[in-house]
Amino acid sequence: MIKKQMSMSQANNSQELTQIARELRLLALRAMYQCGSGHPGSTFSTMDVLTALYFGGILKYDPAQPDWQERDYFLLSNGHAAPALYAVLAKAGYFAETELDKLRQLGAGAQGHPHRGALPGVEISSGSLGQGLSVGIGLARAAQLKKSGQKIYVMQSDGEQEEGSTWEAVMLAPKLGLDNLITIIDKNGMQIDGATKQVMPSLDPLADKYRAFGWAVKEIDGHNFDEIIPAFKEVQEEGKPLVIIANTVRGKGVSFMENSPSWHAGKITDEQYEQAKKDLMK
Repeated sequence: MIKKQMSMSQANNSQELTQIARELRLLALRAMYQCGSGHPGSTFSTMDVLTALYFGGILKYDPAQPDWQERDYFLLSNGHAAPALYAVLAKAGYFAETELDKLRQLGAGAQGHPHRGALPGVEISSGSLGQGLSVGIGLARAAQLKKSGQKIYVMQSDGEQEEGSTWEAVMLAPKLGLDNLITIIDKNGMQIDGATKQVMPSLDPLADKYRAFGWAVKEIDGHNFDEIIPAFKEVQEEGKPLVIIANTVRGKGVSFMENSPSWHAGKITDEQYEQAKKDLMK
């Protein structure tokens, strides 16, 4: 199987990936500021993992052929983090960066939540939480039966772990021996109603729960590329799906957004936009 080349050169080290992630956060910030709405908290907490997947030599894809039969799949189950995905796909060459200027506008491909078919590279319509892992299981099972060697990556939020449908999927994946399935949990400790420890105190120990259901588990700093890249590149345990629990910070990189219960979603004012740009360009 030939690994397709990406339109943008693969980053060679953590410093280059850090710079790419900074540029992507600025792109997403501008898009959310211009449209007057969005979900910056998760957009910024997921950005480093997405950067690693698309620019760190992990995901197999070809922006010139978005429907390439042998591509790996990335599914953004927590669809409210869509500005992060759109920024990544634009920089990867799937579509022009000007598409980001249309975020949340009527008729735009860059909808408030991802819609499959609206933009190349968007693999799932998401936003109603708890569905992405089940879709990932279907894709992983199909790839398993075809012996295609494809991998399926699913990003979830930690609040999404409160969905019953998530745990039905968690039970099924090990039964099927889906060692081509990797789910990443953006564990930023926050959800729309506040801190996950307050909303659902029994969420932890999350890693132990996944182990009990038969998953291989890795816990990482979701903002440290020296931990993110090895977590993806190490050989996966035979017969076991993998969950990577990425400990992250809501609103990462923006001083007034970090760990703030107010920034699940919101309008970015002129003053806040200037401050956020300064923070991200440090």
